[in-house]
Amino acid sequence: MEILNFEIEINASPEKVWSVLWADISFRQWTSAFTKGSFYEGTLEEGSIVKFLDPHNNGMYSRVVKNIPNEEMKFLHLGEIYEGVETAQEWGDATETYILEEKEEGVLLKIIINTSDEFKEVFNDKLPLALSNVKHLSENQL
Repeated sequence: MEILNFEIEINASPEKVWSVLWADISFRQWTSAFTKGSFYEGTLEEGSIVKFLDPHNNGMYSRVVKNIPNEEMKFLHLGEIYEGVETAQEWGDATETYILEEKEEGVLLKIIINTSDEFKEVFNDKLPLALSNVKHLSENQL
């Protein structure tokens, strides 16, 4: 497992950035950096299972480990989904954490990912564009 760190400064309130990250419509917009048509199913309550899917019902499922609104969201990735079928994986402590730090001129959004080598390249390639999408949506949507 390797820890990857990403961050971006956003000139918006923590509430606005949080809304962009997790509201259905904007989630679909910023995650298009990974796959067009990406969405999630389920609730983001601590302890719940959420499915991150593409339009063909492929993706992954995760447990919400932490949800402190406007501050932090953490997922533990549990397995893959292929054509709607869930398959548990031995990913150990594969986590994805979103941290919003309020600054004088907005928010510093940090994303910390604990990942296996098989996904490292995807995150390094796609996450900077996804962060740029979050920044654009946060700073330009009403």
